[in-house]
This record gives sequence, structure tokens and C-alpha cells, in this order.
Amino acid sequence: MPFDAFEVSLQVVASLKEPLGALERRDPSLAQQVRRAAASVSLNLSEGRRRTGKDRIHLWRVAAGSAEEVVASLRVAQAFGYFPPALSAGSLALCDRVLAMLWRLTH
Repeated sequence: MPFDAFEVSLQVVASLKEPLGALERRDPSLAQQVRRAAASVSLNLSEGRRRTGKDRIHLWRVAAGSAEEVVASLRVAQAFGYFPPALSAGSLALCDRVLAMLWRLTH
């Protein structure tokens, strides 16, 4: 059975290809942080799906925190002028979608 939140998190990862390419040239450390945070969203969603009770909720809250980290990192990169806002608009929209799904899963 498909897990929609996980599938959207994979869309976030795929959508980061161009922003990460631009970011890698300007700030490799921040690019690596975005990669780790984006992977954390998917990995914690997947792991939480197989857990129960408070453990499940905890992992999904960690996933939400990582999704927020992706958003913050992209916005910081924009503020530094590393790339135009349009380059990460799709990624930010997908992050917003996965965050809404995670809110629903945790509340």
C-alpha cells in the first residue's frame, strides 16, 4: 500500500536537483546540510510507518523538523543570493505539502 507522505517526500528530494546544483557551487556545506535534511524526511517517514505508538509520532515529528530545515536552508540560500527564488519554488511548495501531511499524521 502506498504511503502518500513518503511519496511526496521523495518528490521533494527529486525537486532539489537544480537548487542543490546551484548551491553546491556557492556553499557546499549548506548543500550537504540540505541533502541530509531532505533524506532525513524520507527516512524518518518510512521508519515511523513501521513503528507504533509514541515511537511512530516521534519519528514523524523528526521528519517534520527535517522538512522545516530544508525550507529554512533554501530560504537562507536565497537570502545569500545563491540562486533566485524561482529555482526553489517547487521544492518549497512540496515541502509545504509534506509538512501539512506530517501535521495531520502527528495531530
